[in-house]
Amino acid sequence: MKNNILAVVGPTASGKTALSVELAVRLGGEIISADSMQIYKGMRIATAKPTPDEMRGIKHHMLDFLSPGEAYSVGKYVIDAEKAAFEIIFDGKLPILCGGTGLYVDSFLNGLDFKESSSDQNLREELEAVFEEKGVDFLLNELAQFDPESAERLAFERNPKRIIRAIEFYITTGKTITQQNIESRQKEPKFKPFIIGLKASDRQYLYDRINHRVNNMLEEGLLEEAREVLNSDLSGTASAAIGYKELAPYFSGEKTLEECIERIKTETRRYAKRQLTWFRRNENIHWINIDELRTTDEQADYAIKLIDQEGFLNGQIII
Repeated sequence: MKNNILAVVGPTASGKTALSVELAVRLGGEIISADSMQIYKGMRIATAKPTPDEMRGIKHHMLDFLSPGEAYSVGKYVIDAEKAAFEIIFDGKLPILCGGTGLYVDSFLNGLDFKESSSDQNLREELEAVFEEKGVDFLLNELAQFDPESAERLAFERNPKRIIRAIEFYITTGKTITQQNIESRQKEPKFKPFIIGLKASDRQYLYDRINHRVNNMLEEGLLEEAREVLNSDLSGTASAAIGYKELAPYFSGEKTLEECIERIKTETRRYAKRQLTWFRRNENIHWINIDELRTTDEQADYAIKLIDQEGFLNGQIII
């Protein structure tokens, strides 16, 4: 029998954290973060890491445990998140996956078994130099020549580290990441998921929430945090966090603060659009429109109704 796991997914600023916490309170759960940036220490404001007040006493896993200078992979995430989920289940509670990093969510829920593979540091450095000179689109076009599926998937996040890794993987192993993913599905997933997705029927409603969140981040001290983070040793993954690199031109005197803030809002809206595109491919997601059910309580009531209707928790709903 597979173990039940609840998942709350969707774009940034859609209210995933608040809903997952409310569901954890009602259903006796603990939360596993599925955010590729919230794993890093210190990057609190830009990544919208939940505060103690927002956590409401609910235990959160996979948050704030890695130095920004350390590299981290989806393979490591699957292993670590799986361990956290079994710890939660062992304690008699419901694991609730919460986050917007689609690759993390899908890899974990589908039970992908990532095996260690050979790497070539010299090749990786060469590919990184190509990226610096020619950019992400050039690398994606190169990847598409032999692995169009991976190129299409990685185009959503446009993370150069993962694109470079996919090219390196093919050159060093003779097989594509797509082939590896197919082979890794040999085992049945260990968890039975029920996935709730948050979206807005009116896209502008979500964009307004994003703009409001960025303004709040600035009031909370985003400038000071960005200056500190940009002066530290960042890994390839951490350096991709929205909210830091967009402020670099302000610190260097190349652009005004207003221009950089608008850039953060624009990039965040684009990221939200990519997240929605990713998750909409999954036909198993039960969607909630946040511009129709606007409060967390309303969303939680509806989510629990859906859960109960499908007998996901065998009718054992705790409210």
